[in-house]
Amino acid sequence: MLEQLEQLYQQALAEIEQITDAESLRAWEIGYLGKKGSITQMLRSTGQLPPEQRASFGKRANQIKLDLTAAYEAREKLVREQALARDLEEGQVDVTLPGRARPTGGLHPSTQILRQLYAIWAEMGFQVYRSRDVEDDDTNFTLLNIPPHHPARDMWDTFYTTTPGVILRTHTSPGQIHAMRDLGGNGTQPIRVILPGMCYRYEQVTARSEMQFHQLEGLAIGRSIRMSDLKGTITAFAHRMYGAHAAVRFRASYFPFTEPSMEVDVECFLCGGKGCRVCKYAGWLEIAGAGMVHPEVLRNGGYDPTVWSGFAFGMGPERMAMLKYRISDIRYFWQNDLRFLEQF
Repeated sequence: MLEQLEQLYQQALAEIEQITDAESLRAWEIGYLGKKGSITQMLRSTGQLPPEQRASFGKRANQIKLDLTAAYEAREKLVREQALARDLEEGQVDVTLPGRARPTGGLHPSTQILRQLYAIWAEMGFQVYRSRDVEDDDTNFTLLNIPPHHPARDMWDTFYTTTPGVILRTHTSPGQIHAMRDLGGNGTQPIRVILPGMCYRYEQVTARSEMQFHQLEGLAIGRSIRMSDLKGTITAFAHRMYGAHAAVRFRASYFPFTEPSMEVDVECFLCGGKGCRVCKYAGWLEIAGAGMVHPEVLRNGGYDPTVWSGFAFGMGPERMAMLKYRISDIRYFWQNDLRFLEQF
């Protein structure tokens, strides 16, 4: 049996020298050193030997098991190092290659158009004044010459809160009252401001209208301001926004807080003036409502209408973006569809 043990030992050493992968090494360990392995089985058969041979056989078998265990551990370390070296070689990184650009976000098209509007109006001497989204009924309506039960209130489908008299503003026009009272110096100082912000109306959502949208209000108050100043200002803005050859037209209209009032249209660039769904087949797209500030509104803001006059206008940035970028549906702005947003 001792001779058989030595042959098995030499066989195990020869086999382990040829092993190059962890799976084969594990199989070798089980075959020789496992519970049912060859060396283990021979150790268990020591009791079958004559008493005088048991001590020497057992001593040699234990030594062989220790030697093979050491050989296994040494081979395991070598196989692991070789595998790591292969991984490093196969997956090596060329540090001279240019890095991969990380994707970055962009500005929402509404934000882009608002910033463009800010820049244009800043060039024309208007500063930004911000007012609140949640308003009281008096400031949103009454102080703008729209008293309770006035039929003009039907022009705005209002979101009411559970607090009586508190609403989500339907337009940025109530900001005129805040601006006049905050900046007017008790009716002694001229004002030239724009008031951007979000408005809310309980309306049907269509290709041209949303229940929430941006609006940009403008207000200029001074001595001897006339309708011609308003028309010249709006025309200058349109040419800065759409180009020097942009066609602009004015139509008489009605707003309770301005008198006289008008609406401003720019030729629809989506269809070239031929008529399309966005411009309601008229060839023109409305960009603003405007007019001379009503004397009652001036009085509510702290100004004497016999001394001071002014004009106001309200613009829809999303509609202006539709015109500028040829967008056919206003609903795209709020759908969070990256296919649309990433174009800007």
